[in-house]
Amino acid sequence: MLVAAAVCPCPPLLVPEVAQGAAHEMDDARSACRDAVAALAAARPDRLVVAGPASPEGRGRYPGGAVGSFRPFGVEVEVVLGAGGPAGRPLPPSLAVGAWLLASAGWDAAPVEGLGVAESLTGEECAALGRELAAGSDRVALLVMGDGTACRTVQAPGYLDERAAAFDAAAARALGDADTGALLALDGELARELGASGRACWQVLAGAAEGAGLKGRLPYDRAPYGVGYLVASWS
Repeated sequence: MLVAAAVCPCPPLLVPEVAQGAAHEMDDARSACRDAVAALAAARPDRLVVAGPASPEGRGRYPGGAVGSFRPFGVEVEVVLGAGGPAGRPLPPSLAVGAWLLASAGWDAAPVEGLGVAESLTGEECAALGRELAAGSDRVALLVMGDGTACRTVQAPGYLDERAAAFDAAAARALGDADTGALLALDGELARELGASGRACWQVLAGAAEGAGLKGRLPYDRAPYGVGYLVASWS
């Protein structure tokens, strides 16, 4: 059963070594993410699943001990997902950022595993995956990585799209209210057009949280660089 969840954005810029001289611009986001991770630990889970968007080669399960690298972003920084022996394939970027967050927060509350999620999944497919993650009697926590739209300003990666602010606002309300129905109502095709990488993972969370009675809060909702970044905590 799902006992807690944290939703965090997954830009590599969260890692100070990647952001370099602009690292301070993400200080508030880092702080909110660490607080959300601390709330996961306080729920005393039996296991933690880190879910994040992934390209085809990065989809599927990852055991504790899987390694991620930020070399593609120009820095010699490696991270390990939880604890465990060396694993095979490398973590996708979203899970590498999640692993960095856990390490920076000193996570030792429960074993960790990862899940790379296809952004092409339908809402129902995402919900079914979430129900599978939360099935059983063990206490499961989720760290859900993913960004909002990438079209909030003319400087954004996807330029300005007038639909982006409304999409992010709907996602923010749903995450802040722990409203699983509203999360599942998010339009997957619109999310793809707006570059909202978190949509599928948020809907995985919605499936996992069905019937769990969790309450949500949204301590961070901003769009630096024209990309919607949301931090939510469900407990």
